[in-house]
Amino acid sequence: MAGGGSKGSGRPAKKKGPTRGTGGQGRSALQGRGATPPAHERHWFKDKQRAPGAAGAASAAPRGGDRPARPTTRGKRDDSPEVIGGRNPVVEALRAEVPANVLYVAQRVESDDRIRDAIKMAANRGIALLEVSRDKLDRLTDGAVHQGLALQLPPYDYAHPEDLVERARDAAQIPLIIALDSVTDPRNLGAIARSATAFGAHGILVPSRRSAGVTAGAWKTSAGTLAHLPVARAANLTSTLREYREQGLFVVGLDGDSSTDIGDINLATSPLVVVVGSEGKGLSRLVREACDVIARIPMSPAAESLNAGVAAGIALYEISRLRRA
Repeated sequence: MAGGGSKGSGRPAKKKGPTRGTGGQGRSALQGRGATPPAHERHWFKDKQRAPGAAGAASAAPRGGDRPARPTTRGKRDDSPEVIGGRNPVVEALRAEVPANVLYVAQRVESDDRIRDAIKMAANRGIALLEVSRDKLDRLTDGAVHQGLALQLPPYDYAHPEDLVERARDAAQIPLIIALDSVTDPRNLGAIARSATAFGAHGILVPSRRSAGVTAGAWKTSAGTLAHLPVARAANLTSTLREYREQGLFVVGLDGDSSTDIGDINLATSPLVVVVGSEGKGLSRLVREACDVIARIPMSPAAESLNAGVAAGIALYEISRLRRA
């Protein structure tokens, strides 16, 4: 209604007058509370990244209090495919007939003999060929140098520990198995696979946890021998070694502190499991207790230890020599 009167009445609206004050009772609320205390003295402040000594991390702290930052990459699952990047590694893997699903070639890549050879070998083996962007190749290879070429491998099909013994029996041979205790470098696994194939072993046994698996790095180092030598996984390495002993196999552990040389053991012609420990810690206590014999590789005192791949190769050679003799 025009004129600003109250709604529904003919009287004009009353003008609002002054309100009653508080009489000074809220004066303390208007006073300051002093300087703001430092962050580490504010117990209610949840961002621990801003405590003394972590000033550099404060700027990187996520919003939302003390929630941890999300990892940038997720861990790979055991059933996820492996990818080999780089022109030489891809060509070598194809020549070694490493199992593969897809050959990735970057768009508008500068071709050379290696790329042409890779495409030809992949076509002859029926491997799918995909042309992708360099950004996708970067993601597939986790940012590694790929030179515009990558090869995807299918997830490795691990054998059962019993399969290694059956493989030897089917060939009417004395079983020879290599077991790895806490060997975490896939390149050592690949190198051991080459030695195991060269000296007649029937397979490799690895624990399912805290151990190297058959990854792209292992395939590359093995030079294709993993395609012909089975790798079995044990849920518990100690229990599996005891089961092998119950089946008539002897377990020999390698350790530099032993007084028995690997060439002097009298079990070489028996069904055998050779256990190789990590370069740093050697054999774990439970695995050592599961061994029938502990042997060492004689060497100069100037060398404290050997790489796991080298140690396995020497031990396998000695056992092969003793069996031939």
